[in-house]
Amino acid sequence: MLPRETWRVAVDALWSNKLRAILTTLGVVIGSACIVLVVTVAVTGRRYVIGQIEGVGANLVYANYEVNPQQAVVRSDEITLADMEAVKNALPNVVAVAATSQGLLRNVVTGGTEHAVTLFGATEGFQVIRNLLILKGRFLDVIDEQSRSKFCLITDELAGLVFPNEDPIGKSLRVGQISFTVVGVFRERVGTFGLSEIQRYTVLVPFSLMQYYTGDDAVEILYAQADGPEDVVLVTSQVGELLRSRHSRMATYVVQNLSAILEAARRIGTALTIVLLVIGFIALMVSGIGIMNIMLVTVTERTREIGIRKAIGARRQDILFQFLTEAILISGVGSLMGVLIALAIPVMVRPLLPGNLRVPVPWLSLVVAFVVACSTGLFFGYLPADKAARLQPTESLRYE
Repeated sequence: MLPRETWRVAVDALWSNKLRAILTTLGVVIGSACIVLVVTVAVTGRRYVIGQIEGVGANLVYANYEVNPQQAVVRSDEITLADMEAVKNALPNVVAVAATSQGLLRNVVTGGTEHAVTLFGATEGFQVIRNLLILKGRFLDVIDEQSRSKFCLITDELAGLVFPNEDPIGKSLRVGQISFTVVGVFRERVGTFGLSEIQRYTVLVPFSLMQYYTGDDAVEILYAQADGPEDVVLVTSQVGELLRSRHSRMATYVVQNLSAILEAARRIGTALTIVLLVIGFIALMVSGIGIMNIMLVTVTERTREIGIRKAIGARRQDILFQFLTEAILISGVGSLMGVLIALAIPVMVRPLLPGNLRVPVPWLSLVVAFVVACSTGLFFGYLPADKAARLQPTESLRYE
């Protein structure tokens, strides 16, 4: 038989049993779509989680002085601005540094009601290192730091509470006994849900101003930004060594980074991808078994046809290729439909997703799903095709 005739006979055979072919193809559609969607969801979820973590601060290293509750605080061991400058100047892999003071709880009165706010000081580079998003106005600059300006930035939630329906920039805000001029409104680019120094109602002022009012020049948290992700671990150890070298050996400093969290997120994403892929492959295996069962039934039903074809000269490989073609048609059409469905689903759900979330479909998953689905049809279709090819013409012609 010519290849064109083989394909035509395969299509006619499947068309004569349309319902059976459609139901068998449905399993392949589901399996191939599962593989593409599983990889897409896993990749998107992994990117989203890692992006959320990195949004707190890229290549971030942070340190603080650990106070032993059984001992008194040693002032000389506390981190200072001089330590921050030493980190910036002595470590070549550090591109930016910042520091924050200890937060103070103060009250803001609005509408006759007192609201507790967190007041803390920050140095100039705090915005860059912590990826703060300035919604209105500006951030604190070098002049504000040097002149101890009574300027402040407030969170967007505090701005909505104290200055509803008006622009807070340039307005006066009384925090405790001190009045500040609001120069900016900000929020965290990625919310830390109060797990950082930035709370729901936070007032941010120049570090030098907080130092002047409290008389305390200690740094609560020292931030350092590494040059690249590959330098984060090195900078973490270097910052710890530098702090210990500048203070007493008895002092304890906690130096951490987000690399461990990022690595854990990557491992979880990889494990999730593997698990979901296994589920997708199981779905394809089930569909492959369905193809094999249907093809075995088809061989049995067409035994007399096989005998006639062999009696008029059909070779064993002709019969084998004929039934393999039918199996490949089922799996190929099913995988193609599954891939198209998997491509359409992310497009349909895109309007329902947050504005900053994209669902890219990896092209490799499309290729893998198509190849694996076709291979599954070929693998599970070989046994029925081989059985059909081994039938003897005389026995086949006597079959009723």
